[in-house]
Amino acid sequence: MIQRMVARLLTLLLLTSPLAGQTAARAPEGNFELGDQILLEVEGDSQFTHVFAVGPGPALTLPVIGAIPLSGVRRANVETYLGQQLARYMKNPMVHAKVLVRLGVLGEVEHPGYYAVAAGAVVSDALMAAGGPTKDAKFTAARIEREGKGLYVGNAFQDAFARGMTIEGLGLRTGDRIMVPRRGDPEHTVRIISLIVAIPVAIFTVKQLAR
Repeated sequence: MIQRMVARLLTLLLLTSPLAGQTAARAPEGNFELGDQILLEVEGDSQFTHVFAVGPGPALTLPVIGAIPLSGVRRANVETYLGQQLARYMKNPMVHAKVLVRLGVLGEVEHPGYYAVAAGAVVSDALMAAGGPTKDAKFTAARIEREGKGLYVGNAFQDAFARGMTIEGLGLRTGDRIMVPRRGDPEHTVRIISLIVAIPVAIFTVKQLAR
């Protein structure tokens, strides 16, 4: 009885550990979210040529005009959409718009931090914004995370990188992180040791419950 309960407990530990599973389901190409940015340029009008942050709604708040709703607007269509909206206030505006997604590029890169990267940029552009991997980087173990969970891990990340997938094409959002570990990073080893250490505790607990 105790042996069977311990076996079940170990299986549960392995299934729920960060080592279980290599990738999460891909997020679809999204609409605008709070925290996205838009690099807007209106030819001949400097007050609208600026980087604007997407606010609650989501909406884009512009000088004089006020809030322009972005709900339901695809990021890929924002230039055409903003051109139509601004045409309500000015004559034949020449509008250029580029969506920027703020991503973390962390770990073994020259300048770790958060960078506003064009949604149409490829993953390598995001890495180069941070100066590229260091000499100690283990690039084959690089991954993309969302809220601490693997989004593109292992072969999925390498495939996206090799194919030149864009930030938009990968469905990345503001706040997602590209993590580049160090060679010999003990992270996985620490996780395994933690599981092993937990086993005697689990066995002792099962024995206490069985009494």
